[in-house]
Amino acid sequence: MTTPFPFTAVVGQDDLRLALLLNAVSPAVGGVLVRGEKGTAKSTAVRALSALLPAVAVVPGCRFSCDPASPDPQCPDGPHEAGGGTERAARMVELPVGASEDRLVGSLDIERALAEGVKAFEPGLLADAHRGILYVDEVNLLHDHLVDLLLDAAAMGASYVEREGVSVRHAAKFLLVGTMNPEEGELRPQLLDRFGLTVEVAASREPDQRVEVVRRRLAYDDDPAGFAAKWAQEEAAVRQRIVAARELLPQVRLGDGALRQIAATCAAFEVDGMRADIVMARTATALAAWAGRTDVLAEDVRQAALLALPHRRRRNPFDAPGLDEDKLDETLEQYSGDDGDDEPDPDGPGGGGQPAPDSGPQGDGGEAARPEAGEGGQPQASGAGEQSAARATEPFRTKALTVPGIGEGAAGRRSRARTEHGRTTGARRPQGTLTKLHLAATVQAAAPYQRARGRSGPGLVVRRDDLRQATREGREGNLVLFVVDASGSMAARQRMSAVKGAVLSLLLDAYQRRDKVGLVTFRGVSAEVALPPTSSVDAAAARLESLPTGGRTPLAAGLLKAHEVLRVERLRDPARRALVVVVTDGRATGGPEPVLLASRAAGLFAAEGVASVVVDCESGPVRLGLAGRLAADLGGTAVTLDELRADSIAGLVKGIQGRRAA
Repeated sequence: MTTPFPFTAVVGQDDLRLALLLNAVSPAVGGVLVRGEKGTAKSTAVRALSALLPAVAVVPGCRFSCDPASPDPQCPDGPHEAGGGTERAARMVELPVGASEDRLVGSLDIERALAEGVKAFEPGLLADAHRGILYVDEVNLLHDHLVDLLLDAAAMGASYVEREGVSVRHAAKFLLVGTMNPEEGELRPQLLDRFGLTVEVAASREPDQRVEVVRRRLAYDDDPAGFAAKWAQEEAAVRQRIVAARELLPQVRLGDGALRQIAATCAAFEVDGMRADIVMARTATALAAWAGRTDVLAEDVRQAALLALPHRRRRNPFDAPGLDEDKLDETLEQYSGDDGDDEPDPDGPGGGGQPAPDSGPQGDGGEAARPEAGEGGQPQASGAGEQSAARATEPFRTKALTVPGIGEGAAGRRSRARTEHGRTTGARRPQGTLTKLHLAATVQAAAPYQRARGRSGPGLVVRRDDLRQATREGREGNLVLFVVDASGSMAARQRMSAVKGAVLSLLLDAYQRRDKVGLVTFRGVSAEVALPPTSSVDAAAARLESLPTGGRTPLAAGLLKAHEVLRVERLRDPARRALVVVVTDGRATGGPEPVLLASRAAGLFAAEGVASVVVDCESGPVRLGLAGRLAADLGGTAVTLDELRADSIAGLVKGIQGRRAA
């Protein structure tokens, strides 16, 4: 077995190590979500923690790690008699991003259950992780239905496997740790809330600390066992401290004063629900036990807030997690009395009045109007005649844009697809292991052969050849590729603000529907990939916000660049279908014969059947209808900015499908 990197040898990352240790002291805290850039020791620290956990006593031969002192009465391997047992090291079980549902929760042999009446259950990773650590690297890339199963088990302390009337239940209590790189996409807010604590990690910018990181890593790689031996004494000390804190935890007193501070802090930061209050209380108690105290102090409440609240304050995916520490200190100071009789100041942080939000940069209404960058002259050099980046208007809820047909891509919420989860649409013979039994089709297949199989009375003889797999239809996530016109004709500040607001709205919709997004912009004499396809709508929103404008309109170059992006993405992920959203007024002025070249470039998308929508940004009393012509060349549909949020867009998808059928 590979020697893990010592936990105490991790350089810096104090918050990360503290959050992990608090969960080791009190698993009821609810786990840790570690957010940060790549190469910041996230996985190293988590894997090192398992070596510090005390050994666990288990019932010999039990696949579900039952505690011999109080065995689970519903254990599938039971019943067990209390007493005895053997000790083994605490496990750290890693859940791969590509794991199946059966691998996570376990699998029932439906064939044996129906044909022989035998309830055969093969435990999954949740059973292996019981009384240990379940680690999910890149948890934000895990399929939604797996995350739901995972967090439900973590909340209930048990896993339930139910299929076609056959069910198994077993205990599943574990320390849940997830790591993620925000650049690759965010977790849904309701899933963020299920993690007890969150920690933001980043590489140190101090040269001396970076040198020490490299020195220790090289020493470990050269001789893992020897390096671990040098840190054995520190590891043993931390292990003993965890044991002592666990023993002290039941004696820790959480007074009314500390509870008032916790409640006031959650109210002041407008945290939804009550889970934050409970997690803060458990975290503050664990902090006191870790410090060797039996009373919770204000400093414990403050540290608990910094760990438990930042990820619960996000209202949309573009909000950066974080906590205003000045506001936190003011709230704790106001409710510092221990007697619980202090009346809150109605205008203070915990009262009815809330401090005014940061005003930030002022809007554009008071600025003098600027002329649009002209397109009649020669192509402008980069920076010449550019507008400063216009701020986006507030995002709004858009109507659903979908890709026609039925796909088989990654699970999501946009377009129709054949999936493992969803409504049952039919049945087929199983290809490999049977996972979703179609009972009616199975009975129908077996019924004609009952006399030949010797069945004359009630009941049904079912054989393997009779079994039918249910086919299901759900939703998939798509690649939504935005092709945004940033030329001079779009540079009027009011119009560009509306365009950015519309794209921001579509980005928010893409986040909610679990899509990948990409951003291509064109202006001047060329087009560029502002953001390669990614699951991070945050990154797309940031690129959009700083998008410069000005120059000619090389529409053909923008379409050709988008076509190349799709070609490369098909090689990487052939199952994920694309929806191209072109945001433009339809003018083409860049390069020789710009209109003809743009029409030919658009024809490439139509020939390949790529679903496309043109968001028409043309304004003014006289409109040329160029965006509509572009949509026809693309084989898609045009929609105005106003229609993007109006009921009139309801026929958009039908229009796309009608064009495909034609």
